[in-house]
Parts: sequence; structure tokens; C-alpha cells
Amino acid sequence: MHVSSAREEYRADYEGWRVAAAAAVGVFLGFASMLVYTFGVFLKPVSAEFGWSRQAASAAFGIAAMTVAVCSPGLGRLLDARGPRRVVVPSIFVFGSAFASLALLTPALWRLYATFCVLGVVGNGTAQMAYARAISTWFVRRRGLALAVMMAGGAIGAIVHPPVAQRLIDALGWRGAFAAMGAAVVVIGVPVAAAFVKQRPFANSAAGVTDLPGATVRQGLRSRPFWLTVAILFIASITQNAAITHLPALLTDRGVPSDRAALALSALGVAALIGRIAAGYLLDRVFAPLVSAVLLALCAIGAYVLSVTATFEAGCAAAALIGVGMGGEADVTPYLLSRYLGLRSFSTLYGFTWSAYAVAGALGPILMGAVFDAAGSYGALLGYLTVFTLAAAALNFAMPPYPLPQQLEGELDQPRRTSLEDAPEIG
Repeated sequence: MHVSSAREEYRADYEGWRVAAAAAVGVFLGFASMLVYTFGVFLKPVSAEFGWSRQAASAAFGIAAMTVAVCSPGLGRLLDARGPRRVVVPSIFVFGSAFASLALLTPALWRLYATFCVLGVVGNGTAQMAYARAISTWFVRRRGLALAVMMAGGAIGAIVHPPVAQRLIDALGWRGAFAAMGAAVVVIGVPVAAAFVKQRPFANSAAGVTDLPGATVRQGLRSRPFWLTVAILFIASITQNAAITHLPALLTDRGVPSDRAALALSALGVAALIGRIAAGYLLDRVFAPLVSAVLLALCAIGAYVLSVTATFEAGCAAAALIGVGMGGEADVTPYLLSRYLGLRSFSTLYGFTWSAYAVAGALGPILMGAVFDAAGSYGALLGYLTVFTLAAAALNFAMPPYPLPQQLEGELDQPRRTSLEDAPEIG
């Protein structure tokens, strides 16, 4: 049975890189990329077709986000118990089919909400949470870079999906665009995941699912690194999602033309891609909480610039800083969980962090809108968010040390620990 070594991870033909590339394709076609970055493109034509208010139609996205928050821990438990492929393949099929079924919408608003609820149930089965466990079993020394390759799929989606969706709407109408994009998810995503997304075969287990070392769910939920990670991610998510959602409106309020304001979002997408690759490279070489602290500091600077900017150029710079921080931080969370808590309950614990991220992601835009409605400006809240994000960056310095990659070589091929008494210190 195949067993990896650190030397193999540096080879271009190492099988783990094929898993990472397939995961990037899956993330590109998944909930966190395709649905998130095309929702705003479809919002106007769908609302106009049925006479729905923007608020009523936008509630569908909130339903999907909250469904993701509720379902992520259970989905993570399935990933830990059954392995990624058995969860990912059906999730992609259901997601693509449900996305395509939006072409059949009627004026009954409940149908929109019901479909988005289904999309939320399987959402993280098509996102980075589903693939991170598989990738982590293939890599020890280059785990950060491998996770970054996976996350790059989402950043590329941020760049590609909005203009593609708009072109399809122009050519086929919004119904045809939904059908075409949903079909692409199934036709491309299912075969790729079925062929390439798998955990590494283990020397100590024919199943390779239940014999991984690390903390149980209970032990993870009682550890300091886990709760620090959740707190950091929650604060960062409020800031990042608040800024992303309201960025075009903020810039147009300050006199920037709407077409140029939209370009600022593209700058954010490109910066997120750069941030993810750079963070992945650094995570394999630098203490991960330090990388996280720098990324969040950049995000805080971006929020501050956004609070005072009145020009397109400054808006793009702010968006790029937030994008680098947002993109890189997405790499950090699964990396930290795997280093501190191991892989035994990795997906379940990752699911809990996703719940925190989703709740904060829904809260941030609502908070921004409420403050604007009350004060007529975003500036004051962005100032507070700058301070909160710097506080999140500072929390990284409370993280304890974790074992270096060279200390963990061969760990995946050892019998599973039944307790953490002989495991690396996790705080």
C-alpha cells in the first residue's frame, strides 16, 4: 500500500498534487464560488421578472448562508466517518441539479427559498471544507501550499464567474444561464471528484478513514487553539463580508462611477488569489499564527483606507488589501486545525468553524446596512471594524507552538492515538 514521504511531496508527479488540482476544480464549481459570486448578477433580472423586492429576493442568500451554518458540523462528521469522496460526489450532483433547477422558478417566492435551502444543505460538501481533509492526508511538509492550490479555485471563481454569468444571461436569458451553469457543475464536477478526490491510502488501515491520529471532537472543542481560531475567524468574517457586500455602493456614494466601482471587486478577487498562493507558500515555512496576524493586519489597513477613501484608486487599493487578507486567511484555518488537532475529527471541527464564519458573514453586511440607514455613512463602522480586526490579529500571539512538519513525518502511518496524553501539546 502506498505510503508518502516528505521527498515525494516535492515531486511534480506526486499523486497528492492531482488531488489538490481536482479539489481546486471542485471549489471553483462549488457553493462558495459559483453561488456566492453570481448571486448579485442574477438578483436584478430575477427580481424584475417576478416583481420581487430586492430585500425579498436577497433573503434567499441569507437562508442559504444560515443553512450552511447549521449543517456544516453534521456534514463534517460525515466527512470524518465516510471519507471525502462519498460525501463530495453526491453533494456536487445535488448542488448542480438544484442550481440548474432555478431555471424553473415561478412567482411563488417560497420555491426560491426552498431551493436555496437545499443549496445550503449540501453547500460545504462542494466547498473547501469537503476537500481539505483529503488534501491534508497527502501532505505534511507542503500542506500549506497544497491547501492554497485548492483555495485558488475559489479565487479564480471570483474573477471568472460574474462575467461568465452575465454573458450567459445576455445570450440565453437568466433561465438559460442557471441551467447552463448548473449542468456544468454536474458534467465537470462529478467525474473529476469521482476520479481524483480521495484520501491517501494508509499503512495502518485498509479503510483509511477512522484510523487517523489527532483529537476527538470533544477534545478539540475543549482546546485553546480551536476557540482562538473560531474567534479570529468570526471577527475577520464580519469585516471582510461587510466590506465586500457594500464596496460598490460605498464607492458610488463617494462619486466613483458604477462601472469603475465594479472593477474594485475584480481587484479584490485578483488580490485574494495572490493572497492564497502567498499564504500557502509561507505556511510551510513560517509559524502559521504569525502569517495569520500579518494577513489580518493587511485586512485592517484595507478597512481603514475604505473608511476614508473618496477615489477609485484608493478604493481599489483598499479592496486589494482586504482581498489579500481574506484569501490568505482562508488557507490558515484548515492548516491550523490540522497542525494543532490532527485529522481524526478534522472535518467536524472545521464544520464548527464554518458555522461561525457563516453567521459572521451574514451579520457583517446586515450591520453595515443598518449603520448606513441610521447614519448615512459607512465610515464610522469601518473605523470600528479596523480596530476589531487588529484585535483579531493580536489574538494569534496567544496561540501555543505546534509540532514542526519534520516532527510529524510518518505520523499518518502510525496507529491512531486513543487520547491526547501522548499527543503534541495543543493548549
